[in-house]
Amino acid sequence: MKNEYSMLREIKKLRSIRGSGTELISIYVPAGFQLSEEVSKLREEYSQSSNIKSKSTRTNVQSAIDKIIQYLRLYKETPKNGLAVFCGNISDNPGKTSIELFSMEPPLPIKVNIYRCDSTFLLDPIEDIVSTKDTYALVVLDGREATVATLKGLHIQVVKKLNSMVHAKVRKGGQSARRYERIIEESIGEYYSRVSEIINAIFEQSQFKVKGLIVGGPGPTKEGFVKSNTLNYQIKILGVYDTGYTDEFGLNELVEKASDLLKEQEAYMERRVIERFIQEISHGGLATYGYENTKKALLANQAGTLIINNDLEMYMVEYKCSSCNQIVRSMESEVKQKRHECGGTLDPISREDAIAELVGIADEGGVDTVFVSSESSYGKEFLMGFKGIGAILRYK
Repeated sequence: MKNEYSMLREIKKLRSIRGSGTELISIYVPAGFQLSEEVSKLREEYSQSSNIKSKSTRTNVQSAIDKIIQYLRLYKETPKNGLAVFCGNISDNPGKTSIELFSMEPPLPIKVNIYRCDSTFLLDPIEDIVSTKDTYALVVLDGREATVATLKGLHIQVVKKLNSMVHAKVRKGGQSARRYERIIEESIGEYYSRVSEIINAIFEQSQFKVKGLIVGGPGPTKEGFVKSNTLNYQIKILGVYDTGYTDEFGLNELVEKASDLLKEQEAYMERRVIERFIQEISHGGLATYGYENTKKALLANQAGTLIINNDLEMYMVEYKCSSCNQIVRSMESEVKQKRHECGGTLDPISREDAIAELVGIADEGGVDTVFVSSESSYGKEFLMGFKGIGAILRYK
């Protein structure tokens, strides 16, 4: 989570950068893509950029491309999840040029190969990957086959494909109608159980942190599966949708049809966490808030869930007194007078992201971190009333 948080902060910084022309370059290299091919494409772009009329824009674009090529040569192969690189003149002073390069190796695979040169960086693909919070289970099935997968953000990972043995086992022959129907029912039951075993394992291996199951497929088989009671009772079925296919195409169709449900589910989870937090705070229960109290709870292994507002920025700064050399640590926002009690000036010597520190402590202690937005009324209340930092405790 700490790495993802750092990437989100980097993305926020990159979003604030504006080029004076179309001179900011974004490239996305998918997992498994040959870097030599990417370098060849960049050389072509370098050649084409000689047609840019503005001399300063042309120079900045070519400098950025050259910097990216040199950077890619540091890699022997593409990282396992791909690579996102952003480079260009980030100086807001027209008389000064500052070509800077930023790169990210995302927690989930990049699936697109993109080169874009514009006045802003293209950040939506990496932001969709990094800001992903929850994992869902998916299944698309009919009477003949099923495909089970997980969904995290936009990334669908197929877990298992399996075929139904119903048609293979059943041969009508001279059997009575009732016996024939019973064999079919038993075969369908076995098929549902096999599919459920795969889904149950996904939830059990995640210690039931997978948020729920979404079911799809053509025909009535999906409804029969939902009613079969073969799934673990702890698994929540979030929705059932009609799809035309039971393979990867069906999974993509299922995700598209369930998009509104997934958005509502994310908002629901956020609301539930904040409601529990406020309920505990209101009667002096298992919750705390503010940087110092939350950090203390994390270090004491009391915290069960760390809650952070998405928009919160907080930095711990070390100052050194110019007169007595004493070191003073304080939140950047809390130092109003940059003078020590001895009369000397307080000069900053280091600045650390205090939120990243809390997320890092939570990671080390196995504590879940939940980021809440400022767009909902619950998120706004958490930011304004509780300074955007809090924790639900295991014990006091």
